[in-house]
Amino acid sequence: MRFLIRLKGENSEFKIPYNHLYYLQGLVYRRIQRTNPELSLALHRPKVPKLFTFSLFMAEKRKRGNGFLIGKGHGFFYFSTPIAEIAEAFIGGLLAEPEVELWNEKFYVETVKALPEPVSFTGKTYSTLSPIAVTTLKPQLGKLKHYDLSPSEEEFYTNLKENLKEKYVLLYGKKPPESFEIEILNAKPKRFEVKPGIYQRAWHLVFKAYGDDELIKVGYQAGFGEKNSLGFGMVKVDGWRRF
Repeated sequence: MRFLIRLKGENSEFKIPYNHLYYLQGLVYRRIQRTNPELSLALHRPKVPKLFTFSLFMAEKRKRGNGFLIGKGHGFFYFSTPIAEIAEAFIGGLLAEPEVELWNEKFYVETVKALPEPVSFTGKTYSTLSPIAVTTLKPQLGKLKHYDLSPSEEEFYTNLKENLKEKYVLLYGKKPPESFEIEILNAKPKRFEVKPGIYQRAWHLVFKAYGDDELIKVGYQAGFGEKNSLGFGMVKVDGWRRF
């Protein structure tokens, strides 16, 4: 399930800070908590994929400001999940309380539109609506520390696939398919502050995905890579005219 959420700013122009993903994450969790507290508690379990993701915050028109973007017209972002309960809680919470404050800017949720999905997923070209994060653990000074992988490293692809299989098992409760690979056509690094003082390097990608249709669909709906509930790993199908 995929939704386009359009917001109108209180003012004709509004700021969009570069590091804004954790504001959107807070909005998602607050609306879910108010609508379905039990689900909210379940989504706070550590080290378990949350099976939802969202895009960067965008604007119909924008220009660069001093350390941020200045948006005009409507702001908007996308939200995606394969879990109906999560979609109902978040979207229901938005519609019940459409006034939204993000980074000291006030918005009003004007429309929430459910979007159709492609019929098939293998062989398609995808591009990121929020960058993909893939990590590993590496020894440093006698301790294991998180290391952000890049597409130039083979482990990036291995871990991306294993993460996708983990989500598949969580969603379907059965052995995941093995057939999955991607061909990266373009890659651009991004570095975001995801919490005060905590940074994540991730990658805006254009890529082709091949393999089991159901497995790729999990990535399309729940996000590719890690930290999806922080707003990483959302993609769109290039050329899918109804997106």
